[in-house]
Amino acid sequence: MRNRRVEIIAVEGIPEIEEAMDLGEIIVNAVRKMGLELRDRDIIVVSHIIVSKAEGRIVNLSDIKPSEFAKNIAEESDKDPRHIELVLRESKRIVRMRRGLIISETVNRLICANAGVDLSNAGTGRAAMLPLDPDDSARKIRNRIKELANVDVAVIISDTHGRPLRNGAVNIAIGCSGLEPLLDRRGEVDMYGRVLTSKVICVADELASAAELVIGQADEKTPVAIIRGYMYNPSETPAKVIPRREEDDLFL
Repeated sequence: MRNRRVEIIAVEGIPEIEEAMDLGEIIVNAVRKMGLELRDRDIIVVSHIIVSKAEGRIVNLSDIKPSEFAKNIAEESDKDPRHIELVLRESKRIVRMRRGLIISETVNRLICANAGVDLSNAGTGRAAMLPLDPDDSARKIRNRIKELANVDVAVIISDTHGRPLRNGAVNIAIGCSGLEPLLDRRGEVDMYGRVLTSKVICVADELASAAELVIGQADEKTPVAIIRGYMYNPSETPAKVIPRREEDDLFL
């Protein structure tokens, strides 16, 4: 079904998130304070930083003792060795490393810079690690919203990632619940009658990137967005199906 109109709404009034806070309840309350109500088939995009905070994935750098390996990398790149140590701990394997930039695979099969360990918006002297299971995080937020607001929404957990061979970063989906993350259009016919044989669209990434237009990067005052009007396919397929297998990736 064609999408003729899609609306993106920034959710305002999200408080500073601390460990064990109920994100589903916070989102529902914030939306209501804006004079809105969530609807069935809304898509809720949540920046991973507040999920990490709620799940206790924030660490004080003062508590991290760097290894000699981390110290050597940090010295070569003029970076904090404690940050490097966290990156190494969160990495399943190192894919590439140059001038202090580490591209690694996380335990969730994400290939990203610094294993997703982020210093921005984590607080002074602190670092944020990715949620341990972003798909589970999305599912819990979705179920809580359904419990409180009696609506069936989809939830995407987003993070900012760079892209091979392209400048600039975009938001991608690292977790999702309630929608099919990949739209397989193989077998459809184009306007000239040619059968499509390789067209698979990552709609979860497209939605996460669209939400970034209102979520932004400068601060976390609006770390949640509602996407309304996009006709997605409901599904319990997790975002972990998005990363290509190593043997299928031409860049690794």
